[in-house]
Amino acid sequence: MNAPALAVPSGVFDTWAQVYDEQPNPLLMLEQRFLSQMLPDIRGLNVLDAGCGTGRWLQQLSALHPASVVGIDTSPEMLRRAAAKLGMEAALRLGSCLALPIQAGNIDLALASFVLSYLENLKAFAQEINRVTRPGATIFLTDMHPDTARTCNWKRSFKVNGLENQIQTGAQSLRQITQTFQACGFEILSLIEPTFGSRERQIFEQSEKLEFYESAAHLPAIYILQLRKPARLAPRRDNVPATAQPLRLAGARYALGPDAVTPASITVENGYIQSVASQPYIYKEPDSVSASIVDLTGYLLLPGLINAHDHLEFSLFPNLGDGPYENSTQWAEDIHRVSVSLIAQHCGVPKSVRLWWGAIRNLLCGVTTICHHNPLTRELLDPDFPVRVISKFGWAHSLSMDPNLTRNFDHTPPNLPFVLHAAEGVDAKSAQEILDLERMQVLNERTVLVHGLALTAKSVSLLNQRGVSLVICPTSNQFLFHCTPSSAFIHSLDAVVLGSDSPLTCAGDLLDEISFAQTQIGLDAGLLYEMVTSRSAKVLRLRDGEGHLRPGSVADLIAVRDQRLSPAKTIAQLTSEQVELVILSGRVQLVGSSLYQRLPDALKRGLQPLEIDGRQLWIRAPVDNLLAEAQKVLGNNLRLGGKRVDRASAA
Repeated sequence: MNAPALAVPSGVFDTWAQVYDEQPNPLLMLEQRFLSQMLPDIRGLNVLDAGCGTGRWLQQLSALHPASVVGIDTSPEMLRRAAAKLGMEAALRLGSCLALPIQAGNIDLALASFVLSYLENLKAFAQEINRVTRPGATIFLTDMHPDTARTCNWKRSFKVNGLENQIQTGAQSLRQITQTFQACGFEILSLIEPTFGSRERQIFEQSEKLEFYESAAHLPAIYILQLRKPARLAPRRDNVPATAQPLRLAGARYALGPDAVTPASITVENGYIQSVASQPYIYKEPDSVSASIVDLTGYLLLPGLINAHDHLEFSLFPNLGDGPYENSTQWAEDIHRVSVSLIAQHCGVPKSVRLWWGAIRNLLCGVTTICHHNPLTRELLDPDFPVRVISKFGWAHSLSMDPNLTRNFDHTPPNLPFVLHAAEGVDAKSAQEILDLERMQVLNERTVLVHGLALTAKSVSLLNQRGVSLVICPTSNQFLFHCTPSSAFIHSLDAVVLGSDSPLTCAGDLLDEISFAQTQIGLDAGLLYEMVTSRSAKVLRLRDGEGHLRPGSVADLIAVRDQRLSPAKTIAQLTSEQVELVILSGRVQLVGSSLYQRLPDALKRGLQPLEIDGRQLWIRAPVDNLLAEAQKVLGNNLRLGGKRVDRASAA
């Protein structure tokens, strides 16, 4: 627990520094699991760790490429140990949290980890943080939960040379803390109160103190408070649907990351997450209109999934081809020879209609953002389209099918990704494509390759060296080539994410890819979670908070029945039948029967019933027209990614 040493003599923390990094601490582990998922992008920002101790957080903050990072502490020995870890990566200063040796108005993000309960003057600290931060700055405050500490009679102590040292701490309530900082002008963005989990339990077991875990197992162990210093001008928000209404999603647990979940209500305004809080006195209603409250008791909220590769217009097609093939060119030639009439029939459905069905196929499995690997059309960018289709990237189909590949790459802005199929096969020709792309100088940190099944160890090394990312679509590979990427192969690459490809070759949807990757390839649930959320957002250079549930992020969420599993394990075993609610930019796009009755009437407007494999859903789409146009060409036995689609009663 980091130490500013104001109400406590600095010598106590000098002594503690001798063992601080050696003694496992369940509170710090819990904080690490949650706070690491809440940190915003700090690239290019000035960062302060007030009460930095031995540099536990400074190491992590320095790795996120800030413009500068400074740690302040009143314990010389704590700072000496921090310096040994950090070298020149952070500036370390001896000083008080009540008189921070920082220039006024210089800090973009400030952290005080396990600091407040040691302070003798909370108001003075709040005023100092206000002095050193810029408008718009983010502040994180964490500490032992005061209510649980009082209930369980927790004490701050440590052992050195067999002697136990106790530290006196303050006892400010959360209400006192929040009110003090609000009085200094700060806005509250998040207040979460996590409980111990299985990882922390192991520490208690190892220390033979399991009774302490049991006594607090269902009580909040820490709090994490996120504040913002109001900016002079509110940030402009683009692409927010005109009908997006203020929402409060109440009663659910929500996912911060693959292994971090806690109860809280989420407030949404103008299509973005405004606040996340577990305490009712934190909520701030929108100024203009009261928020619609949706009771999600018994549900788990997850980030909307990101599908890193799809061809939306082919979602009504069945699997085509009879592999195994050597490469994708063989497959394309085969289906255009054998299935020419079937292809012509499906292409008789207007393309705009097929694109909508492709969006619905993704919506059904909780996908809110898609990288569509085909030309953009007007429908895809319409604010009423059911999912978000990424528009800011460059692309080519593949080396063999796109003679303009190099020109397309050169004309793609350097801050955007460039996506193309590559090494899609199992033969030498497919493997050679990587070397050809290197010769063409189109492999760098913005290149995103799709499939890569034929990559060799040499090619993998080259891609890692160049910073290239890879999208895998394992069920498509299995169908075409009777071969999929191995777990060892996937772990050998620095940046791998997941896509579904289209029903021409895949098993169904993105959830089928996740299931296959776990059960057949053996990928860890935590890795899979990141491959369809935060890691995909990073690879595709999304800038609106996609893949995360935190204040300031676009409000893309899905709700599923809470099985009391981790978010990662929930997604790893998730099926489309379990997806009960999908929200895109704060607007309800899909809802199942069990939650439809809970929605306020205002949120039901525009939703139309649709039956999927006998299950009734409500979807924000022109369902009757889409069904009529598709059935007119394909008949009544309509399949969407293998699922039976039909009209449903509006009752």
